[in-house]
This record gives sequence, structure tokens and C-alpha cells, in this order.
Amino acid sequence: MTPPDALKTEVGIRELHDQLSRYVRHVEEGGEVYVTSRGRRVARLTAVGLSDPLVDLRARGIVSNPTADWTPRADRPAIDGSLAAIVAEQRR
Repeated sequence: MTPPDALKTEVGIRELHDQLSRYVRHVEEGGEVYVTSRGRRVARLTAVGLSDPLVDLRARGIVSNPTADWTPRADRPAIDGSLAAIVAEQRR
């Protein structure tokens, strides 16, 4: 059984509301909390202010650094007209 003062890594909205300051403090200290609504994850609380927001994604292998500098493709035609008009034309 979990000690009463231990915080969960997954918490329902009601408990988060009741214990918000404790969970915010936990996140400030480097923790992460998933918020659930009716048993389904709907949000994730993490600390802000990281110098690189992709650090976590790189560490988990979800994204990687580009292998080359980005350059626009020369074979793409220039957009002429509004985006709405282009989409409407493609839907016909």
C-alpha cells in the first residue's frame, strides 16, 4: 500500500483539484503527473522552462536530431492564391 503522503504519477481530476499545490510542487521538483478523466489520460503535468523541449522525446527515442540542414525544395511550385481556394480546388 502507498503511504498517505506519497503522490501518484497518475491522478484523477478531483484528487488533483484537492491536492493541487502538492502536485505542482512535485512537478517543480522534476516529477511528472498524468491527469485522468474517467480513467482515461487527458493531460500531463511537467515542469516548464527546459532549454530544449525535445530533451524528453529524444531520451525516449521518439524523435532524433536532423541529419542535414533544412532547405526548401526547388521543385515545389509557389502558392498562388488563398489556401482556402487551393483546398476547395483539390476537393473537386
